[in-house]
Amino acid sequence: MLNIHARGFFTRGVTPLAKRLVAAGVTPDAITAAGTVGAVASALIFFPQGWFFGGTLLIWFFVMFDLLDGTVARLGGRSSTFGAVLDSSCDRIADAAVFGTVAWYYARHGQRWILLAALLCLVLGSLTSYIRARAEAAGLTATVGIAERAERLIIVLVGTGLSDLPFYHVPYVLAVALWLLVAASTITVYQRFATVWRQSRSAAVGPGPQETADV
Repeated sequence: MLNIHARGFFTRGVTPLAKRLVAAGVTPDAITAAGTVGAVASALIFFPQGWFFGGTLLIWFFVMFDLLDGTVARLGGRSSTFGAVLDSSCDRIADAAVFGTVAWYYARHGQRWILLAALLCLVLGSLTSYIRARAEAAGLTATVGIAERAERLIIVLVGTGLSDLPFYHVPYVLAVALWLLVAASTITVYQRFATVWRQSRSAAVGPGPQETADV
């Protein structure tokens, strides 16, 4: 949902920088790779140590590269099938690093219920993306859902950031954020399966004999 309403706003914000990068000859694939490496490195360095606030700021900075690479591709006329596949794959890598390192931290500290929530977020987020990719490969669409990638990242990063503020730690906020995300992701998976099922049923039925004759 946020992808629809907020993407245009943020895209306008990064457009001046994108124009400079296009003029400098920077490719969108290079931006995608840099953003992914930065997000993964930040998660691996900060989150397992419990340094959630600093890690959140860095990860958010590098995640914004996902808007920048698309804008550079459009302005520079360098959109490509490979770039789209690379971008989607790198998104999955970055997401896995975020949830995986959160799970790693809580595994080390024996907090099993939060560990379980982080692992469920990781699995459900990957499943959400897979359903869409598989549906599109079959000629269908599955872009519905209350917890797309933008929502998932906002929820988890708000949770990590508030759980480790420099002068005050909000109690249980990350646990609440993760379990909220589990619920939202489960609903999203159901929404996408239901959408694909309806489309596949419509395609299987097809037009009736009278409708075909009229055409």
